[in-house]
Amino acid sequence: MLHRIWLGFFLLAFVSALYQWLFGGDAEVFQRMVAALFDMAGLSVQLAIGLIGLMALWLGVVAVGEASGLVAKLARALSPLFTRLMPEVPPGHPAISSMTLNLSANVLGLDNAATPLGIKAMKDLQSLNPTPATATNAQILFLVLNTSSVTLFPVTVLLYRAQLGAPDPASVFIPILIATGCSTLAGLLVTAWVQRISLRDTIVLGYLGAAFAVLLALVGWFSTLTATELQRQSSLLSNLLIISLIILFLVVAHRRSVNVYETFIEGARQGFETAIAIIPYLLAMLVAIGVFRASGALELVLDALRGGVGLLGLDTRWVEAMPTAIMKPLSGSGARAMMIDTMNTYGVDSFQGRLAATMQGSTETTFYTLAVYFGAVGIRHARHALGCGLVADAVGIIAAIVVAYWFYT
Repeated sequence: MLHRIWLGFFLLAFVSALYQWLFGGDAEVFQRMVAALFDMAGLSVQLAIGLIGLMALWLGVVAVGEASGLVAKLARALSPLFTRLMPEVPPGHPAISSMTLNLSANVLGLDNAATPLGIKAMKDLQSLNPTPATATNAQILFLVLNTSSVTLFPVTVLLYRAQLGAPDPASVFIPILIATGCSTLAGLLVTAWVQRISLRDTIVLGYLGAAFAVLLALVGWFSTLTATELQRQSSLLSNLLIISLIILFLVVAHRRSVNVYETFIEGARQGFETAIAIIPYLLAMLVAIGVFRASGALELVLDALRGGVGLLGLDTRWVEAMPTAIMKPLSGSGARAMMIDTMNTYGVDSFQGRLAATMQGSTETTFYTLAVYFGAVGIRHARHALGCGLVADAVGIIAAIVVAYWFYT
């Protein structure tokens, strides 16, 4: 599907450019498209090189966290929840460990680590599948929890904001946390409703109650603040949580006699390799989107949406960030490129730029995740997986818009 989307950007851009030239008298549209190709090619390499240090830093810290045993403890803490939500999975089955490790990686914002762990979890669940071509309830619930983006630390979003010059990259941290919390809760509730999973179990209610209490406490606290104080306190809490996590990893690992320096270096080396590896993917999507915008095609789509919203008497600024929301279920790299394009066009700390970042962190790539996870085990019948995943996506995007108006205006 992704290759069709990528090709579609170029074809639609060319058709739009012909229209601008033949009917709009814009003879310079092709010059802008070629300039966009070169500009975006340079930007992709510039971003990737700038990400090397930031990516290496975070993966080094996480390597220390893994060596400290705290990441494994997080996985064990989530295990009782899965045994209740997925009754067909026997207690102690390898799938429980694989799923908790995958979601723990997602919580910490480790997209690259989460994918192989997720595929392993799906294979472990497949070993319990009586009809291998059709997804089981457990596989669908696990997929929806992944696509709803259970993210506590949206590292990638913060890294790109830092690279694009945001003076406080973590200022979107709390809005993303609230939006992704809404998305995950919606995904769990709709899947539980379809699968007739009882959420009245004491342990399930305990986990959901704790998560809901934290979310309510944040919302309640922030609702008492003025707009200026809201942004200041959000920034303070975001940065405090991130630096506290780093210190916790370092101290616990040191107390367990881990050579934190060498462990950090080994993890940082993986960050270097990861940053270099994403250049071709980032380049491909950025040049396609750059040409699409330069041709006027993107503006035509946004104008239509903006006009419809305007007829309702609503503010239209959020429309500028919708390309990220539209691409998110289809392609992570495409949505990331849309987010970068929005921040590059309107400013990294503009309302549109911050909203795009919040949208990027609020949900996951539903179609891509479904294709990769189910494709890895040969599942051809996804049943209600796609529908439940898209509901979670929609709730996450709506929550991102609401939270953005609360925090950024």
